[in-house]
Amino acid sequence: DLSLLRFISAELTRGYFLEHNEAKYTERRERVYTCMRIPKELEKLMFFGIFLCLDAFLYVFTLLPLRVFLAMFRFITLPCYGLRDRRLLQPAQVCDILKGVILVICYFMMHYVDYSMMYHLIRGQSVIKLYIIYNMLEVADRLFSSFGQDILDALYWTATEPKERKRAHIGVIPHFFMAVLYVFLHAILIMVQATTLNVAFNSHNKSLLTIMMSNNFVEIKGSVFKKFEKNNLFQMSNSDIKERFTNYVLLLIVCLRNMEQFSWNPDHLWVLFPDVCMVVASEIAVDIVKHAFITKFNDITADVYSEYRASLAFDLVSSRQKNAYTDYSDSVSRRMGFIPLPLAVLLIRVVTSSIKVQGVLAYVCVVLFYCGLISLKVLNSIVLLGKSCQYVKEAKMEEKLFNPVLTATPGKPAGKQQSMFKSTQGSSTDENGSTSVTNQPVHQKENTPSLLVTSNSDQFLTTPDGEEKDISQDSSELKHRSSKKDLLEIDRFTICGNRID
Repeated sequence: DLSLLRFISAELTRGYFLEHNEAKYTERRERVYTCMRIPKELEKLMFFGIFLCLDAFLYVFTLLPLRVFLAMFRFITLPCYGLRDRRLLQPAQVCDILKGVILVICYFMMHYVDYSMMYHLIRGQSVIKLYIIYNMLEVADRLFSSFGQDILDALYWTATEPKERKRAHIGVIPHFFMAVLYVFLHAILIMVQATTLNVAFNSHNKSLLTIMMSNNFVEIKGSVFKKFEKNNLFQMSNSDIKERFTNYVLLLIVCLRNMEQFSWNPDHLWVLFPDVCMVVASEIAVDIVKHAFITKFNDITADVYSEYRASLAFDLVSSRQKNAYTDYSDSVSRRMGFIPLPLAVLLIRVVTSSIKVQGVLAYVCVVLFYCGLISLKVLNSIVLLGKSCQYVKEAKMEEKLFNPVLTATPGKPAGKQQSMFKSTQGSSTDENGSTSVTNQPVHQKENTPSLLVTSNSDQFLTTPDGEEKDISQDSSELKHRSSKKDLLEIDRFTICGNRID
């Protein structure tokens, strides 16, 4: 009998058993635990990546001048040793000299850019204009970073390419001028960013700074509701590392300019401290929320960040091999989109204009400071190398450094894979048999294809990307099939990964 009393009684006394749907609720609980683990795992990756960027950044100020000096010394004393080698300088020495010359030329060109005039020009704009300008600068910085390392790589390869090859380029001089123009324009772009941030710090009502920080949370809207694969998330993580490190350098520039205006009064530093903390806290909060919901919506576990960290560590370890294919700072630039040369030019320009060196004691302090930077660089490199070896060992990637083995790709018969292996013999190795999987072009014999090192761990290294040729014994035509690409082969070609659908 249906009655209101019986309905109310049933609503008050009815029961249910969650264990009947145990798998569903266990999955929900694991998702909660994954979101709770994201901040820790993400910050461990960010911490490691920021120190990698710091290592590449300090290299420009410390070891690069010494390497340029040694290269120039070898070039000057070359007649004393005789021409026993066809090369006047080694490829690495040529690249070091090019980097040093670009750095010096762009530094002197930056003297023609008036920072004070730029500051007052930007300060005279309205808040809404500055907000639009800041967004445009952020987009332009990503575009410059995406194309800048290609320009530098083209210059390095053009200057060091073996002479017996057929010329297929426009020459070293045009590439050199392109590189100088790029570094100069990118340095000006970063200067405008720093100036806009400085204006926001010095505004009375802090409205511009608040709007700029709230712009970070708009990034969440453009990211979390899109489909992400593991490789896309890896690219976005690298972009976030680069963005956070660049923001730290911009904050340092802002603090230097403000302290100079107030005659290096330490009390003013405490006035800037709350705003600096707000900028840093907003960056960390946005990254945590963004990555937490991306991993939730795409069913990606928190362990993926340890894989990303191992891939970055592999770059560092492979660059320390005897005949590495690329310099480590260039490897970081390709992977993260962080190019240290423009940022270094701007920082040198700001420091030299903000700090006046007068007297013998001041020069002694400069020398001691430079020795301290070298010590910091060496200590940071030693610690990073030790941690990188640990991460590579934990990820069981040692065989990729010394004895790379081409194994069957998941979903492909071993027979076809072996036929591919036979058709791709003759890969370039060094004297100890070690290989590198970085992306810089290397000198190989003509008509000798390079061997693609793949991994036997599907959960560590793969998501669909690219195409490979499937050679069939029964048919002569080629069938294109999407391959699973190693994380170690992913660079910043899609550094704006948070815009990938």
